[in-house]
Amino acid sequence: MKSFDLILRNGTVITSAGLLPTDVGVADGKIVSSGGGTAREEIDATGLHIFPGLIDSHVHFNEPGRTDWEGIKTGSSALAAGGGTLFFDMPLNAFPPTCDADSFDQKLTAAQKKSVTDFAFWGGLVPGNLDKLEELAGRGVIGFKAFMSNSGIEDFVCVDEATLREGMKRAAKLKLLVAVHAESETLTSRLTREQIAAGKTSIRDYLDARPVAAELDAIRRAIDLAGETGCALHVVHVSSGEGVAMVAAASSLGVDVTCETCPHYLVLTEADVEKLGAIAKCAPPLRSAGVQETLWQHLLAGDVTTIGSDHSPSPPELKTDKNFFKVWGGISGAQHTLPLLLSSRSRGDGSQIDSGGNSQRLLTSSPTNAVALSLISNLLATNVARRFQMPRKGKIAVGYDADFALVDLQQTFTVTREDLFYRHQQSPYVGRPLTGRVVQTILRGQQIFKNGKIVSNPMGRLVKPSP
Repeated sequence: MKSFDLILRNGTVITSAGLLPTDVGVADGKIVSSGGGTAREEIDATGLHIFPGLIDSHVHFNEPGRTDWEGIKTGSSALAAGGGTLFFDMPLNAFPPTCDADSFDQKLTAAQKKSVTDFAFWGGLVPGNLDKLEELAGRGVIGFKAFMSNSGIEDFVCVDEATLREGMKRAAKLKLLVAVHAESETLTSRLTREQIAAGKTSIRDYLDARPVAAELDAIRRAIDLAGETGCALHVVHVSSGEGVAMVAAASSLGVDVTCETCPHYLVLTEADVEKLGAIAKCAPPLRSAGVQETLWQHLLAGDVTTIGSDHSPSPPELKTDKNFFKVWGGISGAQHTLPLLLSSRSRGDGSQIDSGGNSQRLLTSSPTNAVALSLISNLLATNVARRFQMPRKGKIAVGYDADFALVDLQQTFTVTREDLFYRHQQSPYVGRPLTGRVVQTILRGQQIFKNGKIVSNPMGRLVKPSP
């Protein structure tokens, strides 16, 4: 009889191939067996589905320098409460931004002291730091993030085409990918100036200043540069099916390009931002129900590689300006990515989203549908680990880190401010009914979240890519 440190008994394991009722044995923080045995600790997972620990490849925890916006302690706690065991922190909104080895070291020191989950860091790609990319790679960044439009923050400047081209060349030599915020600076800045000059500063005016066309223009240019330089490209937070289709078409022609979308583009529309206001402002902005439906169709067709929360919080006072262009754009969502995808199409008020199609029902009509659950697991864990070269993360398989999210797919709950682990209890999902509650989160065989509470001291480790 085998003996383990931990056994998860009687659960249903989510794998890429489907659902597998089995026990899972853990020793020294690794998955070592499926099937029976004895252990020092046992967890009865009867009635629960066991997902690989979620990997959120797109968060802004804003430390060091802007910890009052979020911070690694509260941000990683929220992620753990949502089944997450690893986050990739973006270089901007921290101050200094992660654009050289020294700023990387400052963030690493903070994370080692405060993170409940494992972590990895993006390096920045901005004008003036091309000679710093190699030292960032040496520290272990997972890739380089560039903005093709104004980032909204003065200490992280958007790239010009020459900088992006050269940055991609250097990233290719370093065997790391480049991620881009893909919106046309030329188009969005011009439309913004025109709206403000005409005294148009409402929510609707902001939405009109950042059309899908701006996203498509930037994606097209980024793909061209990736093909020219041989760089691996990841387009983050794609908000439209047309954008995803452009990425898929380029990939089919041999360009090494993938894309991410976010829960808010899948469950909220422009009607929600007009109703909710600044709490639902983001860039690219929320789109129409029709655009959202097309995005779902491409996701279900397998054209989206990863889903990240793009958790980008701020103090409430930065979301109060009457001029909507001045309001900080960012949605707090790292805690609810999984239940949002597991839940039905209904809005927070119980009414149905009228998107003119039925694609989303294919994913959410049955909470125990094996194909749907495997797809979600792939988008939130397996594909993320594969794309970012993390061979021991993202799957429930022998030899992998024992990272798990134990989920009750039948349990319903309503998002409340009191249950949020964020520094600022604000989210566009407050009041929204969801199905699929994370009961427990386990990192490398250790419980870090259980029944609504963080139950571990900070134990996160830096995870580096293995090209």
